[in-house]
Amino acid sequence: MKFSRRTFLKASGIAAAGASVAASMPEKFLSWAEESGQKDMKSIPTFCELCFWNCGLIAKVENKKVVKIDGNPLSLRGRGRLCGRGNAALGALYDPDRLKYPMINTGKRGEPVWKRVSWDEALDVIAKKMNVIKEKHGADSMALIYHGTGASFWKHLLHAYGSPLAAAPSFAQCRGPRDIGFVLTFGADVGSPEYYDFSKSKYIVLLGSHLGENAHNSQVQDIVKGLASGAKLTVVDPRLSNIASKADRWLPIKPATDMALLLAWIRIVINEELFDREYLKKYATGFDELKTAVQEYTPEWAEKETGIAAETIVSVAREMGKNAPNVCIGAGRYFTWYGDDTQRARAIAILNALLGTWGREGGYFFPTGVKVPEYPGLPAYPEEVEAAKLDEAYPFALLQTTTTIKQATISGRPRPVKAWFVYGSNLMKTMPDKQETIKAIQNLDLLVAIDTMPMDIVSYADVVLPECTYMERYDNINIGKFKGEAEISLRQPTIEPLWETKPSWWITKELGNKLGLSSYFPWKDAEEYLAKRCAAAEINFAQLKKDGVIIKKGGAPYITADNQPEFGTPSGKIELYSKQLAEKGFDPVPKYTKHPEPPSGYFRLLFGRAPLHTFSRTSNNFMLTDLQKENGLWLNAKKGRSLGLKDGDYVTLENQDGVKAPGRIKVKLTQRLRDDAVYMNHGFGVHAKAMTRANNQGIADDDLITKSAIDPLMGGTSMRGNFVKIVKGA
Repeated sequence: MKFSRRTFLKASGIAAAGASVAASMPEKFLSWAEESGQKDMKSIPTFCELCFWNCGLIAKVENKKVVKIDGNPLSLRGRGRLCGRGNAALGALYDPDRLKYPMINTGKRGEPVWKRVSWDEALDVIAKKMNVIKEKHGADSMALIYHGTGASFWKHLLHAYGSPLAAAPSFAQCRGPRDIGFVLTFGADVGSPEYYDFSKSKYIVLLGSHLGENAHNSQVQDIVKGLASGAKLTVVDPRLSNIASKADRWLPIKPATDMALLLAWIRIVINEELFDREYLKKYATGFDELKTAVQEYTPEWAEKETGIAAETIVSVAREMGKNAPNVCIGAGRYFTWYGDDTQRARAIAILNALLGTWGREGGYFFPTGVKVPEYPGLPAYPEEVEAAKLDEAYPFALLQTTTTIKQATISGRPRPVKAWFVYGSNLMKTMPDKQETIKAIQNLDLLVAIDTMPMDIVSYADVVLPECTYMERYDNINIGKFKGEAEISLRQPTIEPLWETKPSWWITKELGNKLGLSSYFPWKDAEEYLAKRCAAAEINFAQLKKDGVIIKKGGAPYITADNQPEFGTPSGKIELYSKQLAEKGFDPVPKYTKHPEPPSGYFRLLFGRAPLHTFSRTSNNFMLTDLQKENGLWLNAKKGRSLGLKDGDYVTLENQDGVKAPGRIKVKLTQRLRDDAVYMNHGFGVHAKAMTRANNQGIADDDLITKSAIDPLMGGTSMRGNFVKIVKGA
């Protein structure tokens, strides 16, 4: 029998699990299956974009087609390994549902009628509309909402045009409160990837962190190494997550009470003198004020709030104290829970400070960084207008928030926002209160969607610009800060872009030319742009192209006599008591806030990541949908049986405001969840007909998030304050 690639695919089932998938795959992908033998095989390094970890990968390219990918062993983010979704790069590259051509919507927003146009026509429409909006409202009435590496070119374009208004949902809808809480305490955030020294820890505490299910590659490897070396692990979570199943202690906390546990731990560490006295004396301020402020939070009080036994609370505090400073109390990543999240981050930071973990082995290391200058000789950006800042209401919003962009788009205050450029972010699934988002969109004069897939948000766009995937383009240089090393990574095309898709460096350059901004885009192409930036940083660009990664050695990761820490706070020290907060009318020491509980018959709605999916970004990926096509509803088994439910039953959900989620979801009865909450994977329940495999599969938690408190310190939106009831008979 002749052994062809088609024979191999049929036998292994790797590329297509069924005839329907194979039949729908693009001809350019299937054509290589007719060929036999390896011809012109090349290895091209680049890095992944299926999540923000950006692990290095090596594409195996045969006859101008990618046939396999491997992890790049030089990459500090992946260390030669790729997660399940990272291995599905071909599913993203060769998805037949990809956006293929520029399109203009001749119908209504949300009910589009698409007209295929040329790139020149699409960019002409955008440029003319931008000039009209600028004349009427000013350039800073245009906002970029983005997610992904290629967004840097769009930020450059809009800033050159006169608008510095750019926000990522990953700040106000994810990690922002965490970062601000640590900045207020230590004068620095915890990084991305985070500066956790798990591999050297003796004791690790995770609160609501689904490590492993979020597939943060090198971080998972580090915690596995730490546990294998004898580290003890305590996980605080209403759900027995995958990482909780590996813990020495699982504390199934009552949702919305994490602050009570943290404050009780702080009190025990102080009162039992488990803190690092010399460390605090040298590096911290506000200890006496902190001690006074937390005396009301006894273990017995915390037991009533959290459902965790007082003796367990005390035992864990003592275990942390015994193992300090080689302790890492992780701050997680997704942090927008209940609206007081920055203060919860402050409590985690304070607890780490008391135990002396910042800058200590097994705690939080000091990262090594590298600076790469901007492209030489660019003209200065226009001076920013002296208009009121959108985030003035949130004094510690160190980055622009999507929260206030949406508010200003609806109200026109403090100034109007009339255009959105949405890059790689499915806003219908990333921001709470979908109807409010739609209301804001209807107030726009222009919405441009730049994406690779026809996500939910695309149907609300006026113009759609199809970007090629990360496997087909150059992007900006990527810098990763690690322990004693920095990683410089290059994304480069492995094949030419399919269909009529284009990279953002090209799109923004062409649009910039139409806007009279050619002086801001002097480079011939992306390769010239990157080469000149590398030359300015004394980085060997040829080596970077060859290896995909260059590693630079850096300074000491821990405090030593010769490596003393610097704290970017007003006092120049760790601030256990924050005068910054006091001066703005906020609590200088975190206080416990009691949050609403589910009404009778309702459950708190919790959600998180699926190990094989990056939210809706991969929900249509044919290499992953066969492994997980829909999400399930985790429900306490005893509670489920009392409701007359069986494992595998389909149900629908309705929230506290009477909003019913479209679609249905399969019940998963389990002992791994408290009986006052339900849990599902985020990213399913897509409402986009053009995403043929993902459309209407499962239920979207975002359809049920109609109520969200706003963090008064930095504008983050709470995402765990909604309740649902289960409706049988779906």
